[in-house]
Amino acid sequence: MSDCLFCAIIKGDIPSTCIYEDEQVFVFKDIDPQAPVHFLAVPKEHIPGPADITVDNSCYVAHIYEVIAKLAKELGLEKGFRVVANCGEDGGQTVGHLHFHVLAGRGLAWPPG
Repeated sequence: MSDCLFCAIIKGDIPSTCIYEDEQVFVFKDIDPQAPVHFLAVPKEHIPGPADITVDNSCYVAHIYEVIAKLAKELGLEKGFRVVANCGEDGGQTVGHLHFHVLAGRGLAWPPG
């Protein structure tokens, strides 16, 4: 999608700090981290958000969670981490491309704050 921020990041048109990439997923550090470890995992396929996951594209979600588990082990996040996917305006989604925030490195209260 031509006006999508994350599509532009994936294509390299906008700089990012990539920590993992393969054919299906792009993972990069959040530019406004909310925890000592805060990165985003996004499918390379443009999927607008969690409400747009279908039987045809859910394979990307499964693969993203596999990558998150791999990175958590590599980064030593054995004390735990949080994975967040916001959906729609009321859900706090600010970029219309499915993405998963991974936060770790400090205690994470619930509700978030």
